Amino acid sequence: MKRVLQGNEQEDGGGTSAGSQETLKRPCKQRRENDLEEEGTRWECLPQEILLHIFQYLPLLDRAYASQVCRGWNQAFHMPELWRCFEFELNQPASSYLKATHPDLIKQIIKRHSNHLQYVSFKVDSSRESAEAACDILSQLVNCSLKTLGLISTARPSFMELPKSHFISALTVVFVNSKSLSSLKIDDTPVDDPSLKVLVANNSDTLKLLKMSSCPHVSPAGILCVADQCHGLRELALNYHLLSDELLIALSSEKHVHLEHLRIDVVSENPGQQFHTIKKSSWDAMVRHSPKFNLVMYFFLYEDEFGPFFRDEIPVTHLYFGRSVSKDVLGRVGLTCPRLVELVVCANGLRPLDEELIRIAQRCTQLSAIGLGECEVSCSAFVEFVKMCGDRLTQLSIMEEVLVPDHRYGLDDIHWEVSKHLGRVWFPDMMPTW
Repeated sequence: MKRVLQGNEQEDGGGTSAGSQETLKRPCKQRRENDLEEEGTRWECLPQEILLHIFQYLPLLDRAYASQVCRGWNQAFHMPELWRCFEFELNQPASSYLKATHPDLIKQIIKRHSNHLQYVSFKVDSSRESAEAACDILSQLVNCSLKTLGLISTARPSFMELPKSHFISALTVVFVNSKSLSSLKIDDTPVDDPSLKVLVANNSDTLKLLKMSSCPHVSPAGILCVADQCHGLRELALNYHLLSDELLIALSSEKHVHLEHLRIDVVSENPGQQFHTIKKSSWDAMVRHSPKFNLVMYFFLYEDEFGPFFRDEIPVTHLYFGRSVSKDVLGRVGLTCPRLVELVVCANGLRPLDEELIRIAQRCTQLSAIGLGECEVSCSAFVEFVKMCGDRLTQLSIMEEVLVPDHRYGLDDIHWEVSKHLGRVWFPDMMPTW
């Protein structure tokens, strides 16, 4: 027994035993923690402004996990600055593989952060249920003053499947309560003229951007009301049936700011549809008032429906043909579009576009981007086109099948000639890039 005790004493008192080392380590560790706490470098002691800066870089799910670390981080999670911008993703699991905002989170946002929301968008799938969920959320945003609102259908326009009254009622809640709405994107929705009047009555001084393509319940008079009252409007997107001489004159008035971007979708709903004509004098008024504005036009017409277009000069800057367009129409483009900057032709046919392309190079002196799909151009004409445009062609997207070898150039050596005139290496595309 004595021998055992002596052994234990020798072990305990023998200078650098394991037990004594642990005893020595504890005060050091405690001192380090105390020092860190005094210096304010412990994670739970980070200042709120630093936590806010860090949380702004985290995805929502990661912020939610971080909020469970401690009380301070949970408080940071609910800081108003983190909830000013939010995108509601509403998708049905049975019809979409996209992620969706959790219903519990939506309830929490409406309960605690609806008055903090300023920049809001809704991304919904093709289901009617998702569109209804978006309207239910909109109808509850009675305590917020939004600055931007976007309604985005990722597939077919699901908002169009809702009862018109239900959608208008929900949207009007936002229009009435948001007194400083500056950006509104409501493409493919059943918005109508009376709801636009509510928008103008409450947000005429602040509205700068309005995108409302494919809104069949809006009339030319409805969009004219917006242009007459919203003098700060800088960007506008709509279908051609809403475009009128009166609208262009209103956008060109002395009270109105310079327009920066006007997008027009020219879409044929039925073969043989008739389209009205816009006077050249109306376009001239727009150019005088806003000489630097971009006019973007998307054409989805059948070949026999282009009659009213490109007869007189038009200030289009970006021109896209989504369906087959005739050789004659492309010839008129070179004569009537002197401000053209970008041209995309998805299809034309089997007749070479040599003369039309050369004419565009001659007359459209600001052209800097072109894309050709199912068309035909001889290699010699294409080289001549690039030579005339030179290095101002910053984007040249030409399918390899477009180029037809001739007596001067073949497909194996055309890229050398084109690269020489562009001042950079160029090859034809294997697939469309626009």
